[in-house]
Amino acid sequence: MLCFLTKKNKGFTLVELLVVVIIVGILAAVAIPMYQGATDRSKASEAVVALGTIRSALRVYYAEHAVYPVHADTVQVDSLGLDLSSDDLLGRYFDNSDYSYTGDATTFMIIATGGTDPDTAPRADEVDGAVRTMDEDGDLGSR
Repeated sequence: MLCFLTKKNKGFTLVELLVVVIIVGILAAVAIPMYQGATDRSKASEAVVALGTIRSALRVYYAEHAVYPVHADTVQVDSLGLDLSSDDLLGRYFDNSDYSYTGDATTFMIIATGGTDPDTAPRADEVDGAVRTMDEDGDLGSR
């Protein structure tokens, strides 16, 4: 008869489960925005790497010609005649048509703009409107 009084109940109470659910919810509310910011930065890093590649090609051009290409208006990078193959700038989020250039004999600005048409990058829609810039000193910026 006293058997049922000495038997221990196993399991969690509803309050304990509710506390765990609340803690998990708070952690998710903090982690998801941080994760989103990290993924946005990683997508933009592809453009930064390509901008560095273009900058290196422009430095080679400068070493050969003693001036940078002069273009007061913004032009596509692939029209500059740099020693870059069509695959050098093709990435997952940005492609050749996303990179533009403006500059004079001693300074320049290269610009990566996400989602430029025609876009052949497989995931170009994920960086639509993202803009990163680099100047002749390698200083990065965004617009």
